[in-house]
Amino acid sequence: MISSVYIHIPFCEKICHYCDFVKFFYDEKMADEYLDALHNEMATTIQQPKQKVQTIFVGGGTPTALNIQQLQRLVDMVDTYFDVSAADEYSFEANPGDLDQEKIKILKTAGVNRISMGVQDFDDQMLETLGRLHRVKDVYQNVNDLTKHGLTNISIDLMYSLPQQTLEGFNRTLDEALQFDLPHYSAYSLQIEPKTIFYQRYMKGNLTKPPEEMEAKMYDSLKKAMNEYGVHQYEISNFAKPGYESKHNLTYWNNQYYYGFGAGAHGYLPGERIINIRPFPAYVNEAKHSGKPVLHREPITKKEEIEEELFLGLRKQKGVSLDSFQEKYNYTVDQLYQRELDKLKERGWIEEQDRHIRLTDQGMLFGNEVFAAFLLEEEIT
Repeated sequence: MISSVYIHIPFCEKICHYCDFVKFFYDEKMADEYLDALHNEMATTIQQPKQKVQTIFVGGGTPTALNIQQLQRLVDMVDTYFDVSAADEYSFEANPGDLDQEKIKILKTAGVNRISMGVQDFDDQMLETLGRLHRVKDVYQNVNDLTKHGLTNISIDLMYSLPQQTLEGFNRTLDEALQFDLPHYSAYSLQIEPKTIFYQRYMKGNLTKPPEEMEAKMYDSLKKAMNEYGVHQYEISNFAKPGYESKHNLTYWNNQYYYGFGAGAHGYLPGERIINIRPFPAYVNEAKHSGKPVLHREPITKKEEIEEELFLGLRKQKGVSLDSFQEKYNYTVDQLYQRELDKLKERGWIEEQDRHIRLTDQGMLFGNEVFAAFLLEEEIT
């Protein structure tokens, strides 16, 4: 069963200096063309209207960069092809400052029940360094407006290991973020990606990040602060009050199937991964023409499915269920990975608890090395 749907809206009022997602400067005419194309892609893929899914996530870019009419058109489109009333979670990404009263009303009326806000930092100077348009006051305004309209399931994204960021500065951001007493927080360390402004500056020697030891201290501080406020860690970068874990993101980490619509979107369907065309004109032309703007279809073998089950599942705090793994693949984890498990346990990076294997606190700092240990040499039948 395909349990989730991701819809990509690539428009932004400004391109952040660190962002390598598929995004374009907002233009009203381009956005209208994009919605035409998106509609045809959905119509071609979803043969029966009102398909039931567990989660819907509209991300970007910035979906709330759309104007009022376009936002209304988008939520109407989602409602046509998916049974919104049956979904457990319907999320929209938003930038602070983008959400006015009318847009909030549209989202609330459409059945959206979760908002994910890209806050990143609670220091105006740092926000300027990052190329963000919003300022700290906008976060307060938007949280207040959303709450007044009954949209209280709010998540905010934070970033750390930023240029010139100190541990004290990050702790101040954490303290201010936690004062909102929100049900969900995400926090990511800055990655300097190719084709970004930060990458250009980094290559010229004009940008530096805090050293790795400082990044580790920030991560440790993050976990302690969240724990003190009763917001538990359920994934490497995600923290929630009980019952408010992101159901959509758990789709990914539980290695379940999902649709992906829009420029550059990824879908994961039985037996294959689908990657959409990224450039705006190419995506729009192909989606309007055929309804299938696919750049690449990649068959997923059993070997790859097993590897991803472990890479993704180990991101979760509770880890990978040994019983569920055996039921799903007709192999035990020990049968496939006994030697690797022994080595990782010896290093103190993995532990077994309640019939789950999970990363230790130290293992979370070496996640990529742990995941690499689960690459299989031979195909599985």
